[in-house]
Amino acid sequence: MDLQHLTEAPSDAERSAIDALLGPAEAGEHGPTPSVARARRTFLLPALLALQNRVGWISRGGLGYVCRRLGVPPAEAWGVATFYALLALGERPAAFAHVCDDIACAARGAEELCGALEQRFGPCASSAHRAEPHAQRTSSSAAWARSPCLGLCDQAPAALVTVAGTTPVEQAFGGATLARVESALEGRRVAAASFALESMGPRRLLARATAKEAVTLDGYRKLGGYRALERAFELGPEGVRKEVGASKLVGRGGAAFPTGRKWDAVARHVGKQRHVVCNADESEPGTFKDRVLLEQDPFAVIESMTIAGFATGATRGWIYLRGEYPLAAERLSNAIASARAAGWLGARIAGRDVAFDIELRRGAGAYICGEETALLASIEGFRGEPRTKPPFPVDVGLFGQPTVINNVETLVAVLDVVRDGASSYASVGTPGSPGTKLFCLSGRVARPGVYEVPFGTPLSALIERAGGVPGGKPITGVLLVVVAGSFVSPKQLDLPLSFEGARAAGTTLGSGVVFVMDDSIELLPLLRRIAAFFRDESCGQCVPCRVGTVRQEELLARLARGAARGGLETEQHLLAELGQAMRDASICGLGQTASSAIESAFVQLDPLGGKRS
Repeated sequence: MDLQHLTEAPSDAERSAIDALLGPAEAGEHGPTPSVARARRTFLLPALLALQNRVGWISRGGLGYVCRRLGVPPAEAWGVATFYALLALGERPAAFAHVCDDIACAARGAEELCGALEQRFGPCASSAHRAEPHAQRTSSSAAWARSPCLGLCDQAPAALVTVAGTTPVEQAFGGATLARVESALEGRRVAAASFALESMGPRRLLARATAKEAVTLDGYRKLGGYRALERAFELGPEGVRKEVGASKLVGRGGAAFPTGRKWDAVARHVGKQRHVVCNADESEPGTFKDRVLLEQDPFAVIESMTIAGFATGATRGWIYLRGEYPLAAERLSNAIASARAAGWLGARIAGRDVAFDIELRRGAGAYICGEETALLASIEGFRGEPRTKPPFPVDVGLFGQPTVINNVETLVAVLDVVRDGASSYASVGTPGSPGTKLFCLSGRVARPGVYEVPFGTPLSALIERAGGVPGGKPITGVLLVVVAGSFVSPKQLDLPLSFEGARAAGTTLGSGVVFVMDDSIELLPLLRRIAAFFRDESCGQCVPCRVGTVRQEELLARLARGAARGGLETEQHLLAELGQAMRDASICGLGQTASSAIESAFVQLDPLGGKRS
């Protein structure tokens, strides 16, 4: 065994970045005591991000300094640092561009952009989500890499550009061109691209998202902000939980678990420290609805989390934000600080004997951290690997304490429920799916964007509202939920968008992704991209997922080469067996859904274009 110690000294810049986060180190400090180290380990990921934001990558000296300050064993810190796709442990330029080549961006010119970047800056510096290695950068001033989905599918193609330094610059933007990427790499601000933000029926979740003043506390209050929290104080904790339960509000992140039941389960743990966690790590390709709420209506998330804390007896809140959302991070940080200064967060909220405060934590590029227990592990300073359930987070959650975890859309929906009552909330939608839902439309539609519709709206009506397919071309298929979802054939476009409607059709609404295809999108390459995504995003903890996702991709590669083993029927049987094994034996939803879209493509569509061998 080759054990290597991190004995290299950090640079002055690295030391100052960590000391700014953790406070000055005492002279001769060799690390905290074990008990203090356990409490401080939660700062491991923020410390790694601080290093990279300052110098552009994480050196051995910088990593060693973090380990000494936090009391984290170097091997464990290395394991965490190598877990996240956005962290670099090899030297690279301070200016770096991540360019999305996932399915939505691929449908709108990503390959042409990547080609232009290669001509300008040299070959792709790294490409963790692809099997084949890429040459290292040839430009010393900047570098670039292909990236999985950046959550800007409504503005495809998209890029995320970071420029490290004493005042680091982060920008995620759509409508990416060579000129716009070059400008961002030089540290200049790039204007946002346009996208649709519309409602069909009552505007609830998007009520404030189109108003520019919603990003300030005064503007939010003028738009009705904090009326829901004031109503919650009138109802009391139990009254709030009853109203949420009566509304039949379920999770909007994909699992659709009843929100009221989750809150009741945490509230029963009297006398224990409790937490509210907002899952803002929407990393499902094609999903961007939560990004819009976080950027355009940040105080709504803070108010709804405060209501959840009041209703469940939790005093600590955490927002786990995906690392690819720098604008959301900026606006949430400002909103938290403003709310705290105005007395809407802290020891005595609105002068009452109610305590609740929020801490913002950023991820660093890991789809698996959207799984609730993996998210908790990441906050705690460990690799974002899912835990076996039970115990469930409502009993043993963050730091082993009872925890409510809701996604952004779910929390924002709580405001209408509490302010206006469950019956008002249920006045739209269907009996089994009350309220409205946000859908993310991308792919071959005229107006990609976020659309709020009452549950029960036909899929065809939603697509028509987005302008249909450009040029009036026929739809060849629709992918719901994208990588973890299933395909809908052109014959199923009247599918009612409700939980019961989706179940009857053998599909799911998931996080609300609607990816529309026409004949310009080849199906088999798209399936290979989905398979590659799962292969790379598997945390590798359980064998069925770690191995099954690789075998699934290999199978599709054989079909693409026209080299099916034993014929198409044999390969389809093997695909079904792989999918069943992953569903039955994987620890979390990643492995359990890794074959869903791919298997459904062979049932609903024709990925081989009529070839049967």
